[in-house]
Amino acid sequence: MTCNNCARHVTEAIQGIAGVQSASVSLQNSSAAVRWNSGEDKNVPAILTAISKAGFNAKEISANASDEPRQSRWQWNLMLGLAVTAALMIGEWIFHLMMADWFRWFSFFLAAIVQVFCGAQFYRGAWRQLKIGSSNMDTLVALGSTTAFSFSCWVLFRGTGEHIYFMEAAAIISLISAGHWVEARVSDKASGALKSLLNLAPQTTRRIQNSEVRSQKSEFDLRTASFANSALRASHSAIEEEVPVSELKINDRIALRPGDRVPVDGAVLEGESAVDEAMLTGESIPADKKNGSELFAGTVNLNGRLIMRVTATGEATALAHIIAAVQRAQTSRADIQRLGDRISNVFVPIIIGIALAAGIFWAIHSGAEKAFVIAAGVLIVACPCAMGLATPAAIMASANAAARRGILIRDGVALEKAGKITAVIFDKTGTLTIGKPEVAAQHEFRIQNSEAGILAAALARNSTHPMSQAIAKVSAEKTELTDWKEVRGSGVSAILPSSTFNLQPSTLRLGSLTWLREYDVDLHVGENFIADWSTQGATLVGLASESELLGLFAVRDALKTNAKSVVAQLQSQGFKTYLLTGDNALTATSIAQQVGIATENVFAEVRPEQKAEFIKKLQASGERVAFVGDGINDAPALTQANLGIAVSRASDVAREAADIILLKSEIEAVPEALGLARATLRTIKQNLFWAFFYNALGVPLAACGIISPIFCAAAMGFSDLIVIGNALRLLRWRQK
Repeated sequence: MTCNNCARHVTEAIQGIAGVQSASVSLQNSSAAVRWNSGEDKNVPAILTAISKAGFNAKEISANASDEPRQSRWQWNLMLGLAVTAALMIGEWIFHLMMADWFRWFSFFLAAIVQVFCGAQFYRGAWRQLKIGSSNMDTLVALGSTTAFSFSCWVLFRGTGEHIYFMEAAAIISLISAGHWVEARVSDKASGALKSLLNLAPQTTRRIQNSEVRSQKSEFDLRTASFANSALRASHSAIEEEVPVSELKINDRIALRPGDRVPVDGAVLEGESAVDEAMLTGESIPADKKNGSELFAGTVNLNGRLIMRVTATGEATALAHIIAAVQRAQTSRADIQRLGDRISNVFVPIIIGIALAAGIFWAIHSGAEKAFVIAAGVLIVACPCAMGLATPAAIMASANAAARRGILIRDGVALEKAGKITAVIFDKTGTLTIGKPEVAAQHEFRIQNSEAGILAAALARNSTHPMSQAIAKVSAEKTELTDWKEVRGSGVSAILPSSTFNLQPSTLRLGSLTWLREYDVDLHVGENFIADWSTQGATLVGLASESELLGLFAVRDALKTNAKSVVAQLQSQGFKTYLLTGDNALTATSIAQQVGIATENVFAEVRPEQKAEFIKKLQASGERVAFVGDGINDAPALTQANLGIAVSRASDVAREAADIILLKSEIEAVPEALGLARATLRTIKQNLFWAFFYNALGVPLAACGIISPIFCAAAMGFSDLIVIGNALRLLRWRQK
């Protein structure tokens, strides 16, 4: 591979194989790392065949092969080319030896070395593309350099004394090679976040031996050494052993000292400490960990000793999922890229035609020498590399900038969609609110002595919904219920099989007031309680037996501290903001007023499937909608929206449906993610404009003989650097 476009073509070829989850192709290392979907057979021959059909050769290497760049020969060839070019330039431009016979043959010898050794990669690339009926940048470079070299050989062997262009032939290959080498080095910075993620997890860790091993070892120690030494060994080496992380299994116990990196995902069994999770979540404040707290691979234990139990290893860890997400985003294609791809596909044949036409024109008017030089210049200056880099370079830089902020972007299409959003819809629970509701008050009807709380807690205990979990804490007393069911977004029901609390066997329902009304439950008896707590922003949950209301529970969830500022930021950026919730209208309006969402943009008592319908209506009116949610109930809305954003601790279903996942615990990353996406889309358009402008200007100038082949080669490399440099500005992007 000679440039990032080559790496992109290889990536696309690999990702076209069934079962491949993602592929990361390194131009620097001339290698590809492939991740397979779980349960899929690794079809390596199919990958090698696909790469071959794309015009490249590949072979399988060991998983333990070194990741050090394998470009030493390529760099030596570059140094050779630059040295030869410099020698020829000094001879021609400083000592004016271009007409001396010995120097002309000396130039031929040096230029031939450059053609054979330094130009081999371009010639091989052009030949491989020709074999599959295609063409690329290598085709233009090989044709341009060969044109200048061949014409010079023809002049030299004829002995006509005309000007020769061996220096130009060597300079074309050397300067383009230098440009691509710098391009690879510069673009390597754009993948810095991914490399940091890959290096987060340690290679070894201290596993605590199980009791059987410890007892056997202690018994051996007591028989073979003094009691003191045995006790010392039992308290250190006999308890902990240094093992490779790859040997860890689920439920293994690991000891973490201050300063240690967590090797895999797990849960704290013993100890308390603060853990730095900044590399994964972007949070600068360490997270406090104690018994039962989750630990994630790659995070750093700061100030206490912890014993953790392994809950996930290898590809199942959160770190592995994040790495896969960043790789997928870096190597993905945005829709806007198709324009550049379509132009690049027909660009090379068109340029070859223009070069031939220019050569014929100048051959007729100024002779063969001028014709060859101008044709070579047209071929070189028109290289479409910058056009092909315009989009992927920006996406790669943006994906890394986002990852450093705790924002995971699914792919380039998601970035492009995020840059076009006009409206942002928020779910309430767990999004604008903390997501840990508590029962603030309860009121019973007909039954007394907290009997409604006992029944409600029994109904709610099997549900994972935050509201249900809050009500389940009201009472620990158990009551026999049968035929338990959960209606998504509405509530839970069960059969009370026998007389309890003066109630006859009946169907009990616990859920939203809207849902209870559908079963003709009379809510008038609780109007005052409902009105009082709704205006305070609480969610009202009712308990009913058939159509009779037994109790009401006011469940309140605190607003996130920065919810109001987030909404204000979005509105200042020109986004329309909406609140869409299944809660009652009074509660929804109260929450909206606290965060600054206009009352007319609040839609309450909306079921999960109705959320998707509401988004459809907004889209039909011309809005491009981003939906921000966190629960399983939000999956339909996340899928329907133009852009789905799942907040931290979102359910697995919500994460799968989302285009952007926020690893931060707060929603302050929402305006940051949308702002970065807008900046990315703007950068892509700037890059495409520059690439088109460069070719639109360079080709006519070269065809008219205004710029020389050497300048054309330098300009081509410079255009690539401008595109990449513009993309790298995204790494330093900051929210205004």
